Amino acid sequence: MTGMFENIIILIYLAVLGYLGFRGYKQTKNTTDYLVAGRDTHPFIMALSYGATFISTAAIVGFGGVAAWLGNSLLWLTVFNIFIGIFIAFVFLGNPTRKMGYRLNAHTFPELLAKRFDSKFIQIFGAIIILLFMPLYATAVLIGGTQFIALYFGTDYHMSLMVFSIIITAYVIAGGLKGVMLTDALQGSIMFIAMIILVVVTFDSLGGVGAAFSKLENVWQVTVVDHLASKSINEFAPGSPDFMMKLSLLWGFEGWNSMPQFLSKGWLFVITTITMGVGIGVLAQPQLIVRFMTVKSKQELNRAVLIGSIFILAMTGIIFIVGALSNAWYFEFNEGKNALQSAGSVEKVIPHFINTAMPKWFAFVFLFALISAAMSTLSSQFHTMGTAVGRDFFEQITKKDYDSVTVTRLGVVVMIIFSVTLAYAFDDEPAIIARSTAIFFALCASVFLPSFVGGLFFRGMTKAGAISSMLVGLVVSSFWLLFVHFKEAKSLGLAKIIFGKDSLLSGDIIFVDALVIALPLSIITAIVVSMMTKKMDKKHLDRCFID
Repeated sequence: MTGMFENIIILIYLAVLGYLGFRGYKQTKNTTDYLVAGRDTHPFIMALSYGATFISTAAIVGFGGVAAWLGNSLLWLTVFNIFIGIFIAFVFLGNPTRKMGYRLNAHTFPELLAKRFDSKFIQIFGAIIILLFMPLYATAVLIGGTQFIALYFGTDYHMSLMVFSIIITAYVIAGGLKGVMLTDALQGSIMFIAMIILVVVTFDSLGGVGAAFSKLENVWQVTVVDHLASKSINEFAPGSPDFMMKLSLLWGFEGWNSMPQFLSKGWLFVITTITMGVGIGVLAQPQLIVRFMTVKSKQELNRAVLIGSIFILAMTGIIFIVGALSNAWYFEFNEGKNALQSAGSVEKVIPHFINTAMPKWFAFVFLFALISAAMSTLSSQFHTMGTAVGRDFFEQITKKDYDSVTVTRLGVVVMIIFSVTLAYAFDDEPAIIARSTAIFFALCASVFLPSFVGGLFFRGMTKAGAISSMLVGLVVSSFWLLFVHFKEAKSLGLAKIIFGKDSLLSGDIIFVDALVIALPLSIITAIVVSMMTKKMDKKHLDRCFID
């Protein structure tokens, strides 16, 4: 009987998604409707769509699992997400983006930059960056959602991945951004309700807020310090739970309730890679920036700030706390083990915790929250990649007028196939979800942020300055990831092949994220080159800036 009830709920959910996709399809009359939702979206829809696109299985499964490993130090990311990702983004960047997008008749983020700097190269270059690196982020989201679905239903990972992808493809292709944002609002509401229930049930199972955090301190001492302090890291298989916990000791972590030692490897990893990489990188996310161009006035953006802030606090703050506290629950109810020892890997902690620790009915509710998180982010990613293929690359390369909607739909199909292929290949990589997300966010900030902010606020920013800044951001970020940063450089192996060692540099600097190095250089390049090159035509600048 329970199985039948669950199946009915699933069918109703899919039917509602189908209806919203169909509604988006019926409301889509032209290119503006398909690409920027007609520029008349309600602030509630816009805020939930922005938040649900921002928060995906990468945050819930990926970073929730990382919180089980690294503890409540990840809450600094929540602070950054709210202050920078919502307040700074909406209050300072949102309205200038909306106005300039409308004046220049821009429908995508690369097109906005291209028309601001009067450069087709920027539009094509922006599309290439999206097409090369966003599939990595989409793959992380696909893996997180599919792993939970496969675990909950006991189905094959690859079959779950295929069905999951087909469902998303259907409503993205049909409804365009209108359909995507309508489904985002529904999915964001489900996510919010599930998170509130999750934190209440978690604290209740551990005896309340104070008792829960006290137990967490004891678990760290028993399962990490006492168990691992005297052992060598070479005794454990790379990526195993004990290996990961031993790393945290070596990196300067002193407990799940505290920050690692200042400027230690762990501190640099948490602050530069996770907090700054994702927290600052959100400002230059193409799939989020386009949301600002979907509302009709500044008032709508202001009304969306509070909604977005509450949503992000509930999503990231709760899952990070629950991820850390899962260690206390497993120790108390699972024979004295911590979360990683019980679940087996970072990516499996949250799915395993939900299916083990929570009531069966909540596991079913959380299934919808997780599916909603994945679908909302993936649909926006696929829509953005589709517009990059069609509007920003194909139309600019061929220099012919095509039906942007048709070409975009074909682009969506191509990029979904590519992302699904990557998800098949990388599902067993340790911490792939959080790593892929951090890489993409940091790369976008280094490549796009100086030209984006400069283009919005400074008339003196030149085409040469924007292009130079973007190229420097890409080159420096890529070099740092390929040859210096401890995780990517070692995994990719190019530094080992060329220089005979895992990283070109040594010491704690290899734990500093690429964004910390690349973004300042990108900003300096934008300023210096703009000062040294010919200013843009006054008539063009007036068109960009004057109401």
